[in-house]
Amino acid sequence: MDTTALLQTPLYDWHVRQGGKMVPFAGYAMPVQYADGIMVEHRHTREAAGLFDVSHMGQVRVTARSGNVADVAAALERLVPADIVALKPGRQRYTQFTNAAGGILDDLMITRLDDTILLVVNAACKAADIAHLRAGLAADCTVEVLEDRALIALQGPAAEDALAAILSPADAGTLRAMAFMDVRVLPIAGADCVISRSGYTGEDGFEISIPATGAEALATALTAQPQVRPIGLGARDSLRLEAGLCLYGADIDETTTPVEAGLEWSIQKSRRTGGARAGGFPGAEIVLAQLAQGVTRKRVGLRPDGRAPVRGGAPLYTDSSFADGIGGITSGGFGPTVEAPVAMGYVATPHAAAGTQVVAELRGRAVPCTVSPLPFVPAGFRR
Repeated sequence: MDTTALLQTPLYDWHVRQGGKMVPFAGYAMPVQYADGIMVEHRHTREAAGLFDVSHMGQVRVTARSGNVADVAAALERLVPADIVALKPGRQRYTQFTNAAGGILDDLMITRLDDTILLVVNAACKAADIAHLRAGLAADCTVEVLEDRALIALQGPAAEDALAAILSPADAGTLRAMAFMDVRVLPIAGADCVISRSGYTGEDGFEISIPATGAEALATALTAQPQVRPIGLGARDSLRLEAGLCLYGADIDETTTPVEAGLEWSIQKSRRTGGARAGGFPGAEIVLAQLAQGVTRKRVGLRPDGRAPVRGGAPLYTDSSFADGIGGITSGGFGPTVEAPVAMGYVATPHAAAGTQVVAELRGRAVPCTVSPLPFVPAGFRR
C-alpha cells in the first residue's frame, strides 16, 4: 500500500517489520492486523496481553498562566460536563467536549498530575479539539500539543506482569499498586513515561505516553515478553464493541448528547442541577434537562439472531414490515469472545428495555435482534 500521503506514528517502521497490514486511518498509516489475523489477536488480548499503537491520538498539555494547576481544572469545566476541579493528582477521568445543543464534539481523557493537566483526544478530532481548547481557554491557559510523544496501550489480564517485568523492582511495585484510572510517572529505559491504568478494550491494562524516540525500544521490550503480541485496529474495534465502548463518529457525535449515549455516569453530582458547580458547559441547559426528564432515544446493546453481523447504518424497526422505524445501528460486528454477532445503536426509549425484540434491515432482509445489556463481555478493570 502506498502510504506516502499519510502521516506515520513513531512505530510505523516497527509495524512493517512485524508484518502489520497498513491501512489509512484518521490520516495515518496504521496496522489493521498482523499475520495471525483479527480473531486470533482479539482472543489473545482477552486471554493474555496485546500491544496497541495509539500514537495517532492527540496528546495535549494545558497549563495555567497563573502557574496554579487548580486554575486549569476550573477553566476546563467551561468546556466539559465532568468534575475536573475535584480530580486528584495521579488520577484520570473520562469526559466529553459538548456543543451548544449538548452534542458531543469529541470524547477524551483528562489526567491531573501534580503540576499540570494532560488530555488525550481522538485522532480524527485532534485539530478541531485543539482549536476548541485554545478558543475556550485563551484567557487563562496555554495549550501545548505534545507532538514529540508516542502512546502505547498494553491491554489484557497479563498486561501488569508484562509491564512490571521491564521496570525496576520498586517501580514494578508502584505499578502493581495502581487501580483503574490511576496515573503515575515512571521511568522506562531512562525515559519518563506517564502511565495510566486504563484502556479501550474492557480489559485491565495501561496506556503509556513515552517520548517518541523511546517508542520502538518500549514496543520491542514488551513484545519480547511471551504474553504480549502486537494487535491491530481490527481487533481493537471488536474488543471495544464487546466492551460496549463508544467509537466517536459512529456511536457518538455532534448529534448525540451524553445522556442519550448512556454516558451520564461521567457527569458527576457537582456539575448537575443542585451541585456545587452545576452547568456552565456548552449545552448544559439541554443536558441537565435530559438528566432530570429523560430522553426520547437511548444507546443500547443488540444481539442479532444468527451468525451474520449487522453493521453500522442498518435501520431498526419494530417488526419485519419495516413500517415503524425506531432507530438504527451505529456499530456492529462479530464478537469473537461471545462467539456471536453483537451491535450497538439508538432506539426510541419505549423500545430500550433489555429483552425487547426489534428488527434490523439488512439488504432488504429482516434480522431479528434482542436489546441486550452492555457490556457484552464483563469488564476486567482493576478496581
